[in-house]
Amino acid sequence: MPERIGVFGGTFDPIHVGHLVTAVNVRHALALDCVLLVVANDPWQKATLPVTPAAHRLAMVEAAVVGVEGIQASSIEIERGGVSYTADTLADLHRAHPGAELYVILGSDAAASLATWERIDEVLAASRLVVVTRPGPDDAGPPPHWDHLVVEVPRLEVSSTDLRARFVDGRPLEWLVPEPVVHVIRQRGLYAEGQMSPSRSATP
Repeated sequence: MPERIGVFGGTFDPIHVGHLVTAVNVRHALALDCVLLVVANDPWQKATLPVTPAAHRLAMVEAAVVGVEGIQASSIEIERGGVSYTADTLADLHRAHPGAELYVILGSDAAASLATWERIDEVLAASRLVVVTRPGPDDAGPPPHWDHLVVEVPRLEVSSTDLRARFVDGRPLEWLVPEPVVHVIRQRGLYAEGQMSPSRSATP
């Protein structure tokens, strides 16, 4: 049987329980061998926004997945450098895992903007799309004629933006961010003034 690999990319600034719940549930639903949490090096979607340096974000993801079966941190986009595009990542993964079936995991909101992605035709040719939905009304998603799988996961309204503000304000992060990730944030002094820098401008 070919290897079945989930590709769940993101800025992960910081990673939180919602990310992990999504990864674990998609792996179970589709019987994937593993799900890679691919840390973006320079996310084109956030070209003008402040982003924590990639090495710190990778450290948080690595801390979050310790002991989580079948979920792995991936530095493939950081090692490649430059602006991170899914089409390039899938090509690299196919070279590293010949014959593997790749499944790109994304939320329904992100799926609605797929047409704006760089070289989306290559993404569609190299992988199966997996759109994550939550219980309740959800009108977003990819164009109806695009082939994709749908996996429903529990609804957890957790925002990385809110979590960063919580850390600055000293509000509780328990049960929102894995404890090892909180340790990395505190150890490295993340989310304090001056720790985030604008990402390089890029065209999608």
